[in-house]
Amino acid sequence: MDDIGSRGLDRRRALAGGAAFLMGTGGGRSEAATQKAKLAEVIAKYAVEYDFTKAPETVVEAARVAFIDTIGVMLAGSHEDVAQIALKVIFEEGGAPRATIIGSDQRTSLQSAALANGVAAHAMDFDFTYGSGQAVSSVIPALLPLAENLGASPSETLAAFVIACEVAARLIRASPQMSALGGWHATGMVGNIAAGIACARLLKLPADRIVDVVGIGVSLASGVSANFGTMTKPLHSGNAARNGVTAAMLAARGFTGSANALEDKAGYYATFSRALPVNLSSFDDLGAANNIVQPGYKLKRYPCGGLSHTSIDATLALRSELASRVDDIEKIEVGVTNNAFQRIGSDYPHSIESAKFSMPYIGAWTVLYGAPSIETFTEKAIEDPRVKAFAPKISHHVDAEFGDELEQAPGRVIVTMKDGSKHEKKVWYASGTPQNPMTPAQIEAKFLDCAKQSKSEERGRAILAWLSDIKNQKSFNGLWPLLKA
Repeated sequence: MDDIGSRGLDRRRALAGGAAFLMGTGGGRSEAATQKAKLAEVIAKYAVEYDFTKAPETVVEAARVAFIDTIGVMLAGSHEDVAQIALKVIFEEGGAPRATIIGSDQRTSLQSAALANGVAAHAMDFDFTYGSGQAVSSVIPALLPLAENLGASPSETLAAFVIACEVAARLIRASPQMSALGGWHATGMVGNIAAGIACARLLKLPADRIVDVVGIGVSLASGVSANFGTMTKPLHSGNAARNGVTAAMLAARGFTGSANALEDKAGYYATFSRALPVNLSSFDDLGAANNIVQPGYKLKRYPCGGLSHTSIDATLALRSELASRVDDIEKIEVGVTNNAFQRIGSDYPHSIESAKFSMPYIGAWTVLYGAPSIETFTEKAIEDPRVKAFAPKISHHVDAEFGDELEQAPGRVIVTMKDGSKHEKKVWYASGTPQNPMTPAQIEAKFLDCAKQSKSEERGRAILAWLSDIKNQKSFNGLWPLLKA
């Protein structure tokens, strides 16, 4: 790698300032009265100084489980059509064979490997939720090719992931409505900056270069929720992973970005949040609180849009009571948040991607067959005549009790029988959330179910064993051969 050098001490001296001054107005565009340090400088200082050896065991464990979950869904997602199309484009373009693509025997450039990995990670919408949607879906896909190329250790890679998660949490907390009400997809809007910070840490960039990574990342932010239910949604993750690698590699060679890119009047928050509330005091506790643990992330038990998972849980609970009376069901009404209502469709799906966001399809399948699984989202399953016949009975609406809720995605299911009787179940916390966590056995079962989509059972268990002990592994050398096709 080129000698990245240094541009002087001015910025580094500025990093001595804290983030306490970064207090917004709580509405509209937020400005600090007196700037002692810029947001990018606060982030850079944290990224450089973070000491993973002093991390609480809860943080280490959260990172370990995140790697297990993410690599599992990447193994399954790598064989989805969306991932295979991305691979075809990558191989047609060619690239220096510097990194492994998960689920493929071929190697490619670091940026292209990150793109392919990121698309695979989000292909099935089975990756965990963090802060706002799958905001860090891109981070591990970006880190893996870079770690392989650099010979970075697992502990160094885990540290970079934790840093990215903590920065992503503050980016989201500063304007939590930017995705839910603003229409932006956090996977592309937050994920590319988070991936860039993670890659910068793995590259051991100095603070002034990391400031540039943030600036570059801000201008690469993209992704709108209008593309939910299409192949472009997982592309947001792949693009963010590639952008993260690109931003870090450019900055390492002297490419510059604005130190004010986040908080400037023409910057990230002013542009993307528009008139929505922005409060930059979210960065005050960066380095003091571990958001990866509290509030933490939400593992997905079902391979579909996460905003429907409480409704699935509620339907499953009612199904245990009414399974023998399915033919007597007149209609099912599902109450969701306003955020969920905007993103969950009311039409029967026309593709695998749209099936993951179709309330009639997901609800009908759950009533008839139980918990949605990987097999639920196949062309054969979508054509199931029983599901097609039952789906028109299901509708959804904004529930008056929790319509404005943003932190969680509660769901209420009301089943009306032909005799007029009603059965109701409300679920506030979905399976996989910190309040209703998946058990270690469920996490293992999910991984193995994902792995078997592209690996033998023996290979899947070998990968799981390696990842389960990732914090004690000295090198990734034993993992790369296992991840190939």
